[in-house]
Amino acid sequence: MRLSCVLMAWVPYVCPAVLLATQVLLAASSETLKCEGPVSTEQSSCHTDEEEDAVHSSDDFQVKGYKFSKPFHLIVSYDWLILQGPDTSIFEGDPLVLHCRAWQDWPLTQVIFYREGSALAPPRPKTEFSIDVVQKSDSGNYHCSGIFRSPGPGSRETSSPVAITVQELFPAPVLKALPSSEPQEGGSVTLSCQTKLSLQRSASRLLFSFYKDGRSLSIRGISAELHIPKASKEEHSGSYWCEAATEDGQIWKQSPQLEIQVQALQKTTASEAPSVEPAGPLPPPPAPSAEHLGFSSSDPHHQLRLLLKQMEDVKVLLGHLVVELRDLTVYLKSGITKVADK
Repeated sequence: MRLSCVLMAWVPYVCPAVLLATQVLLAASSETLKCEGPVSTEQSSCHTDEEEDAVHSSDDFQVKGYKFSKPFHLIVSYDWLILQGPDTSIFEGDPLVLHCRAWQDWPLTQVIFYREGSALAPPRPKTEFSIDVVQKSDSGNYHCSGIFRSPGPGSRETSSPVAITVQELFPAPVLKALPSSEPQEGGSVTLSCQTKLSLQRSASRLLFSFYKDGRSLSIRGISAELHIPKASKEEHSGSYWCEAATEDGQIWKQSPQLEIQVQALQKTTASEAPSVEPAGPLPPPPAPSAEHLGFSSSDPHHQLRLLLKQMEDVKVLLGHLVVELRDLTVYLKSGITKVADK
C-alpha cells in the first residue's frame, strides 16, 4: 500500500502544507507524523501514479484541488543505535546537528561521534553533536557509539554509518577584465567578479570585494563589478583579484589573480611629426674655361695653379654633396622610425 493511502487511514483529510517527520525510525519506537496547515474536506484520499510522480518532482504541487507537501524518506532500523542527520539538503555555511538515538530512547553514556572513523570529540553524556558552520570538508560518513545505561545491554553499541554531503553554496569566483586585460591608457576597463549561487539558495545574496597588489579597492559591496573610467599605466597596471562572501561573512571565496597591463599611448604620430624638406638640387659646377684648361699659357707654373684651382672647386662641390647626403639620411631614418611605431 502506498504511503499516501496509509496516511489517510490515520487522518481522514488531506493536508495541504508541509508534512513533518523524522528521517530515521527505530523499530518498536513510536513516531508522530504531523501535517501542518488547514485541512481539506475532499473525500478522496489517494492519488494516481502520475499525480504522485508530479508531487515528487515539485516542492509545492497542486492537482485536482489538493496541495501536497514535499516528500520525505523513512528508514526503519533494527539496530540498538541510529544516527539521525539532517532531513534536507545541507550547504556550506549551514549548521549541522547529529543525534545519536538509542532503541526506545534508552539512556546513553560515553557517547562518541565519528567522521570517517575518527572521533570528533571525547566521550560525553550528550547524545547530540553540532557544527555551527559546515564546510565542504565536513562531508563524509558519520556514525556514533555509546554505552547503554539500565535497562539497556550495558555494552558499547555502534550505529550504522550515515553519508552526509555538504553541497557547494557557490563556486570560487573568476575575475575578468572587460573589454581586455590590456586596455589602452586613457580608456575604460570593467572588472567583473563572476560566480553564481546554487539554485536552491538563489534567494540569498553575495557581497563582493576587489583588491590590487595587496591593497583593498572596495569592501563587501553588492555590485559584482568595479569600473575604471580612465586607465593609467602607472596607477592601474598590476595584479588584481576579487572575493565573494555571504552577508554574514561565514563563507567567502577568492578568485585567482588577474594581471592588468595598461598600454601606453604613442606620443607622436607620422602625421604630427615635423616634416623635413628634401634638399634642393646641387649648384652646377663652374664650367672650365679655356684658361682653366691651360690653353692660354704654356707656363707649367701657371698650369699647376689652374689645376689646384680646379681641385679646390671639386672639394667645394664634394662638401655640398656630403651635406646633402647627411640631410637625406636623417630624413629617411625619421620616416622609417615613424612607420615602425605604427
